[in-house]
Amino acid sequence: MEMQLPPHEGVELSVVDMHTGGEPLRVILSGYPEVKGDSVLSKRRYVREHLDHLRRVLMYEPRGHYDMYGALIVDSELPEADLGVLFMHNEGYSTMCGHAVIALGRFAVDYKLVKEPQSPETQVNIHCPCGLVKAFVEYSGGKTGGVRFLSVPAFAFATDVTVTVEGFGEVTLDISYGGAFYAFVNAQRFGLDVTKSRTRDLVDAATAVTNAVKSQVKLHHPTSDDLAFLYGTILTDGKDNYSSEVTANICVFAEAQVDRSPTGSGVTARVALQYHKGLIQLNQSRTFQSGSTGSQFTGKAVKETECGDFKAVVVEVAGRAFYTGVSRFVQEPDDKLTHGFLLK
Repeated sequence: MEMQLPPHEGVELSVVDMHTGGEPLRVILSGYPEVKGDSVLSKRRYVREHLDHLRRVLMYEPRGHYDMYGALIVDSELPEADLGVLFMHNEGYSTMCGHAVIALGRFAVDYKLVKEPQSPETQVNIHCPCGLVKAFVEYSGGKTGGVRFLSVPAFAFATDVTVTVEGFGEVTLDISYGGAFYAFVNAQRFGLDVTKSRTRDLVDAATAVTNAVKSQVKLHHPTSDDLAFLYGTILTDGKDNYSSEVTANICVFAEAQVDRSPTGSGVTARVALQYHKGLIQLNQSRTFQSGSTGSQFTGKAVKETECGDFKAVVVEVAGRAFYTGVSRFVQEPDDKLTHGFLLK
């Protein structure tokens, strides 16, 4: 029996749901009005100011959940881009999302957003708010597989920064950029283990760090003020020296949202930080594991570059994304909860 939508008023919102390393991605196919702006960054500002109610409809309950993540495909002003994208979550709009890029690379090939696919890899140029990211999608026998991407220039912003964290006193940490800014600190500083401790305890510690950094450290980005904000805190197992062994971390971003994956932009920022400290060399690949799900990405610095006055690197991150379903959402006019809600 073919499923039909019930009688409804208003626009229909259709999506494809995916996950990368357990972290959800809701790719929005239709239902958004025109997103105005002459650049991806200006489009990001436009949806935040004029269309934020649709973010809440799709990310919040009852259609989503506290940790839902979304991607809205938009036109790019860059001729070399195959697509532009805006990222959304429980708090607002990110500037970069590696797990989403991995999923979107596969999605773009499968949904024919790029020219004829090539084996063994098809290149997909994705214009994120932080810049152009090049993804390479495994393609063989008409099927897509794993995805790797090359980051925008990533750099260590500041190392050994001491902030006063409520409930924990003075904490020394590093801040690094991988398309978004993150604070990095060893979970052992809080008596925690990223793979064994309660998620709530990890979230509380990371959120306290994020709040402290936001209030005590001024960030800046060489190319755009829109990129100069702390996205979250990544707690690590402290294994930063190069090793063939897996190293684990957990990322808490936006409004205490927990990334189920190792965090693509976080891996990018962590690799840039390790390279800056001389702990890894170019093309030394490391495996990064999510402390919450055990899923893994690989990451390595492949080229030195610059970002303004910062010495930077291009980082390659690789992982796999999977489809979980397709949905068509409606809003009934007499539904008082139709605009979404969150339970913390």
